[in-house]
Amino acid sequence: MRTAVFMDRDGVLNRPLIREGKPYPPASVEELEVLPEVGEALAALKAAGFCLVVVTNQPDVARGTAPADAVSAIHDRLQATLPIDGIFTCPHDDADACECRKPRPGLLRQAAGRLNIDCAASFMVGDRWRDIEAGRQAGCTTLFVDRGYAEPEPSRYDHRVASMSDAARIILRSRHRA
Repeated sequence: MRTAVFMDRDGVLNRPLIREGKPYPPASVEELEVLPEVGEALAALKAAGFCLVVVTNQPDVARGTAPADAVSAIHDRLQATLPIDGIFTCPHDDADACECRKPRPGLLRQAAGRLNIDCAASFMVGDRWRDIEAGRQAGCTTLFVDRGYAEPEPSRYDHRVASMSDAARIILRSRHRA
């Protein structure tokens, strides 16, 4: 089985749009800005043998405020520019009560099944409590990217970091100790 680094998209890989202290996804490829340290961090993780998987809630699709093709175009751009093995998306809202919407672990488990991933040996990097809780429920080591949003932070996580670069350093150190 493979070891993975699961990552949220907005706020971890790309710059979110901040309104009243809360993060929002880019609406189009034109608004997509990959954070400066992300390419190098993912390249180092990939070189160390990790499977790199994006797991992202995109409820604006269900809400009708973002077309599914715009979300797909953003994902196509990310896959074209970053060494990502897969992107798994939940297009639902909370009211849909689906298993794939974080904080439920459905997206991580779906990716694990398709990509032969051992969740217990893997990592989840996220910038919101939903990401961290999904990672915990899937059995991953969790890394909370603290962006200082005006919203509750996760109640429990394994590591607090400031960026994907910091997360990659911790993950790579843990690999060397194993």
